[in-house]
Amino acid sequence: MAGTSPRGGGERRIAGALESEVLATLWATEDTLSPAEIQDRLGGDLAYNTVHTILKRLYDKGLVLRDVAGRRGAYRPAKNAAEVTAEAMRQALDRGPDPIAALQQFVNGLTPREEQALRDLLDEEP
Repeated sequence: MAGTSPRGGGERRIAGALESEVLATLWATEDTLSPAEIQDRLGGDLAYNTVHTILKRLYDKGLVLRDVAGRRGAYRPAKNAAEVTAEAMRQALDRGPDPIAALQQFVNGLTPREEQALRDLLDEEP
């Protein structure tokens, strides 16, 4: 059956969702975390090898760093959540044929609070 584990253990998460969960776990602490600690904080339903594989993918993408000065096998984020989100937004604009139209659609979907924050940011002097 699509979307379920071959062992019948329920819904399987896609790699992008797992990467997001691992990053969110790392962003939620200022400490470096081992794969086992991340596995525990995610609820323990993922295999250790799965967490380790996700960390390797994130490392290869430059999104996490291995802690070479401290605990062996511990990881920390290379960028904060805002930086990663801003990069994803920039990449999305660069992919489309009309970035101005995409920005217009984005702005039209903002909440009043988000719109005011954007206006405040644009009004700041560089």
